[in-house]
Amino acid sequence: MIACSASLARVAQRQLNLATYHQLKQAGIPAGTISGRSRRGGPWQRLLPRVYLLQTGPPDTRQQALSSVLYAAHPAADPLSGSTAALTGGAALALLGIRDAPPEPLDVLVRAPRSPAAAGRVRPCPTSRWPATIHIRGVPSSRPVRAAADFAARTDDPDLVRSVLANVVQGGWCHPHDLHAELRAARVRGRPAVRVAAAELVAGVRSIAEGRARDTLAATDLPAPLWNARLHDPDGTFLASPDAYWPEEGVALEIDSAEYHYTRDAWQATLHRRLRLESRGVLVASTTPGILRDRPADVIAALRALLALGAARPAPPTVTARGHAQLELPLPPPYAPKARDTE
Repeated sequence: MIACSASLARVAQRQLNLATYHQLKQAGIPAGTISGRSRRGGPWQRLLPRVYLLQTGPPDTRQQALSSVLYAAHPAADPLSGSTAALTGGAALALLGIRDAPPEPLDVLVRAPRSPAAAGRVRPCPTSRWPATIHIRGVPSSRPVRAAADFAARTDDPDLVRSVLANVVQGGWCHPHDLHAELRAARVRGRPAVRVAAAELVAGVRSIAEGRARDTLAATDLPAPLWNARLHDPDGTFLASPDAYWPEEGVALEIDSAEYHYTRDAWQATLHRRLRLESRGVLVASTTPGILRDRPADVIAALRALLALGAARPAPPTVTARGHAQLELPLPPPYAPKARDTE
C-alpha cells in the first residue's frame, strides 16, 4: 500500500495532479477504487475519458490543457514525452500568453494513424507530419510556429487569424518567413484569411490595425510604404519604427491604440518618439484603430496631403530607413485538406 501511494504521488507530481486510468492501474489502484473515488462528491474527478484529476477543486488552465494531452496520448507511452500527443493551435499559444489566442478548443496533435474521438473541448488532430515538441508550462506542445499554423488551419474568423499570427511574430516567437514556410508545409496558404495574413507579415505588418491600414492603402493610388521600418540617424542612432513609412517623401503613419497608451509614461514616450521624427523632418500622420476602421477616408486624405508636401520638398529627411521589402507571395495551389490529417 505504501509503494502504491508513493508511485501515485510521483505520477501526480509530474502531471499537475492528473493521472490516466492506465497509470492508476499501474500504480496498483483497483478499478473499483478508481470508480468510487471519482464519483460525485469523491476526492477525484473524471475530466475526460480515462483521465482523472486527483483533487476536489476545479482544474486550472494548465491542468485542462494537460488533461487533453493525457487523453490523446498512446496509453503505453509517457504522455509528457510529446512523442504521441502534443497541444497545438490556439490553446498552446494561449499558454504562452500570446494576445488574442483562444484557450479553447483544445487542439491536440496525435501521431497518425491513431485517431482518438473528440471529447468535450478536446479536438484530436491526427498528423503524419510530426513536429519537434517543447514543454509550455509543463504541457507537451508543438513549437509556436507550428501551433500558429495549426490555429490558422482551423479558424474561420479572418480578423482573429490576422491578429494571432501577427502577435506570434510581434512577440518574437518566430520569424515571418519561418511562419510562411510552415503555412506552406501545412497546405493552408490557399485559405483567404491565411494568405492575407502571411503576405502582411512578410511585408512587415505586425498587427490587425496595420493589416486594415494595408487593405485601406491597397485600394488607393498611394505608393506602397515600408511597414515597421527602422529609422536611423545618419550616424546609425535608432530613432523610431513607425507603423508605415514612405522613404522618398519622408512621411510616417502612426496607429496609436489607447490600450498601449493608458499610462502617462506610455503616452509621453509616444509623443517623444513623434518629436524625434519631426525634428529630423519626417511628416507624421497619426490615427487610431477606431478612426482607421470607421473613417478611413480621413486617414487617406491626411496621408495624401503629407505625401504631396513631402514630394515637393527640396530634400528628404535626414534619416535612413531599414525596412521590409514589399514581397508578393506566389499563389499556392488550391487548398485541399486531407482527411484525418492536420495539414
